[in-house]
Amino acid sequence: MQYYFPPMAKLNHHFSKLSGNYLFPEIEKRVADYRQKTPHCKLMDLGIGDITQPLPASAVAALAGAALEMGKQGAFRGYGPSEGYSFLREAIASVEYAGLEIDPSEIFISDGAQSDIANFQELFDIDNRIAIPDPTYPVYLDSNVIAGRTRALLKTGRHGGVTYLPCTEENEFKPQVPTIPIDLIYLCSPNNPTGTAMDRKLLKQWVDYAKENNAILLLDGAYSAFITDPDAPQSIFEIEGAREVAVEFRTFSKSAGFTGLRCSYTVVPKGLKIYDFGSIHSLHALWNRRHATKFNGVAYPIQRAAAALFTPQGQKEVKALVSSYLERARLFRQGLANLGYTVYGGQDSPYLWCKTPPKVSSWNFFDYLLQSHQIVSIPGSGFGHAGEGFIRFSAFADSSALGEALQRLKSG
Repeated sequence: MQYYFPPMAKLNHHFSKLSGNYLFPEIEKRVADYRQKTPHCKLMDLGIGDITQPLPASAVAALAGAALEMGKQGAFRGYGPSEGYSFLREAIASVEYAGLEIDPSEIFISDGAQSDIANFQELFDIDNRIAIPDPTYPVYLDSNVIAGRTRALLKTGRHGGVTYLPCTEENEFKPQVPTIPIDLIYLCSPNNPTGTAMDRKLLKQWVDYAKENNAILLLDGAYSAFITDPDAPQSIFEIEGAREVAVEFRTFSKSAGFTGLRCSYTVVPKGLKIYDFGSIHSLHALWNRRHATKFNGVAYPIQRAAAALFTPQGQKEVKALVSSYLERARLFRQGLANLGYTVYGGQDSPYLWCKTPPKVSSWNFFDYLLQSHQIVSIPGSGFGHAGEGFIRFSAFADSSALGEALQRLKSG
């Protein structure tokens, strides 16, 4: 017997390769189940990396002023340039990249670093081999899985066709340069979730590797403003030769509290090239074309708010905000260490990477913290296999919540 299947819309079957549950919705489900069972609980949320302090005053004033402009005849603005207004791109180039020869035209304004990181892989053939740190933020892998750049799951649970760069205690949670050729390499400094920043020597090794192998480095610098180590560059473009091989993604979400406003930027140097059967193309031109095709720009008031962050007063406010979160991280790390926990990070990042007790898995420790102490964390295994045996704490929480969490851990 033969079956007839009429023409129909077909699923992108690569979605079936994704793990069953995305990390953060699974956490939300477990927390919601616990709340339902214990409706009067007082949870200390040290998990998701959302900010808790209000926007800097300079950004608020600029946001309000720009909103008022939009209500005046002759001042109203409709669609803006998809790549961002020149006043913001120029401000970023002159302050964030002072002395690094980054031209404003090489900066693209967007609605979030996660969006650009997920979308940038569209410029590359699916045959390119990728490398990602392990553990690391899930979007690097998942966007490539959806695109079809990975192969079937292995027995280990990892994806075939991917080179994993272990970030462990043994290598200080820093991804080491591989001995095999890779085409697209995702890096993150400071790393989310381990909170570790890459030093100048290691970044130079990565730049040299990329040049030797005609590879592209995609560096997620979402938390670059938190770097305090003088030997850890805040931008990969501080490294000689990086303009020839690297793209950098940054955001205002964590450094200035823009998680609810949505504004970020991506730096694509004009000298960065990509190859196609002997032809050479400008990656900058390709991203510009893709950006113009699929993105209509960030709202004018939000870009005005972002630009205000680069004024002298705005810079002062941002630095105070970042310093306050780093101080919370320092105190919480010290408190955990005093309680006998092995903990990393919290010095160049607002995240702390805490080791679970012996023979206790990440998810089991997550459940223990939730059910016994009403503390929400992030299980390390959700960031990759090498994250097993760790959990991530966020120091973005209120100081009172961090103090209360330490008291609960101490009492239990």
